[in-house]
Amino acid sequence: MQEDQRSQGKVNREHWLEEEEHLAQRIQQAVNPGGERAIARLAKQGKKPVRELVQALIDPGTDFFELGVIAGFGMDYPGGVRDVPSGGLVTGLGKIHGNWSMIFANDSRVKAGTYFPITLKKHMRAQAIAEQCGLNCVYIADSGGAFLPMQADVFPDDGHFGSMFYNMARMSAMGLKQITLSTGGNTAGGAYIVFMADEAAMIEDLAYSFLGGPPLVKAAIGEEIDAEALGGAGVHARISGGADHICKDQMEGIERIREILSQENPQKLHCRRWEEVPPVVNEDRIYELMPARVHQAIDVGRIIECFADGVGLRGYKSDYAPGRGDKIITGKIRIKGIPVGVVAANDSGIIFVEAARKATEFIVRCSMEKTPLLFVQNSPGYMVGSEAEHGGIGKYGADMVRAVSNARVPRIQLVIGPDNGAANYGMCGRAYRPHFLFSTMRARTSVMSGRSAAEVLLSLEKRKRQTEGKEMTEAEVASFRDGLLKKYELEAHPFYCGARLFNDRILFFREIRDALALALEVSLLRPIAESTFGNFRF
Repeated sequence: MQEDQRSQGKVNREHWLEEEEHLAQRIQQAVNPGGERAIARLAKQGKKPVRELVQALIDPGTDFFELGVIAGFGMDYPGGVRDVPSGGLVTGLGKIHGNWSMIFANDSRVKAGTYFPITLKKHMRAQAIAEQCGLNCVYIADSGGAFLPMQADVFPDDGHFGSMFYNMARMSAMGLKQITLSTGGNTAGGAYIVFMADEAAMIEDLAYSFLGGPPLVKAAIGEEIDAEALGGAGVHARISGGADHICKDQMEGIERIREILSQENPQKLHCRRWEEVPPVVNEDRIYELMPARVHQAIDVGRIIECFADGVGLRGYKSDYAPGRGDKIITGKIRIKGIPVGVVAANDSGIIFVEAARKATEFIVRCSMEKTPLLFVQNSPGYMVGSEAEHGGIGKYGADMVRAVSNARVPRIQLVIGPDNGAANYGMCGRAYRPHFLFSTMRARTSVMSGRSAAEVLLSLEKRKRQTEGKEMTEAEVASFRDGLLKKYELEAHPFYCGARLFNDRILFFREIRDALALALEVSLLRPIAESTFGNFRF
């Protein structure tokens, strides 16, 4: 038995290391658009790649925690735009003078920093995290504005271009600083990234900002003027007052932004933090414990041991309804000294009535105690069938969704397997606005598994053909089923979901502990509000 386990562990490890190599390659594609030629073009303009600017902005010796790195691949926008690497926008968390800040940086190597729908979604998601967690925002602005061929998809609606500035105004009113460094062009709506800031710096002879550029000015009023004279850094720093600081180059601009934020009060954690205790299981062991087959049953307790502090799991209702209630594990753990309640899909992950009731009770309890919640998602859905329906799976599943919806504590989701159907809801999926949502290469997020979808849709297609008097041949059945399986495998895959920002970041297994600790720390920078719940259907 031990020999078989070692052999399977080796298979698992090799599989996930190969999968994560694919992830590393996709990340490399995202962070280096255009390759060395694009970097050389930037250098001729007196510019550095945006991630170098971000690294210079944050405190020396600290790391930048980038979000949505693989956003924008396979979008197939008009004009032959298939990929928008990283959405053309770098967003993430970094410390500036010891305080966590949200950083936004347009990557002018990607269509001149133009805003596509995915760019807006990424920008808005980072602003939502900043508002939820109480973070100052720094914008390194260099954008050509909205992608004009898709103006109806980026300009007029809520969640479109104007929402960026609405969010800036509201966060500023909350006392969350909005600081902009303009390192290039900011035209039309993009100009408001400069003008809406609490403080803005512009680079001399490099940055400019105006509501209408020279071609539009000439067309509208017949005036001929160049970009520098119309809205360069000198104009806005010395004449219009639209900028507060003028800097000779990008690095001086970075130092000015750091100086502006140097007087901010130190952030504090709104919870007791214990001394960190290393996990009882080596973090690297997760590569052997995570089954290579996505739908294989999993011992989630052993996975938790790889990233939780060595003080262990203090289980909640661990002995309740064996074989049903234990399909979700609940209890308290610590991650780098931060206490958190964990709700983890176990074994096959199917959520029975008893597991749903237990999870709901635990979510409410943690909310009342103001303990953050971590949802470890590995569930293909709630149990189906007459026994489950008669037992109340619908109403108890709805209670779980109600509890998740109204819990005001920090909530984080980590997807390590199937993520299907209503289990996506009850386990705090994207629609339930978790503070952070992380996936792994084992995650598969879709309305149901490809196999289930294929059988459901195949039965409908067969019935349709029968009414038309056209029975499906075996070859047609096989082709129909295979096509749906491929479609669901594509759309449930972490790359597809990451490209569309259905998660905040795809984690390497070795990153899980550090990422969860960081997310908990950032989520606890604001006091936890009181949770109130509606009418449960117990």
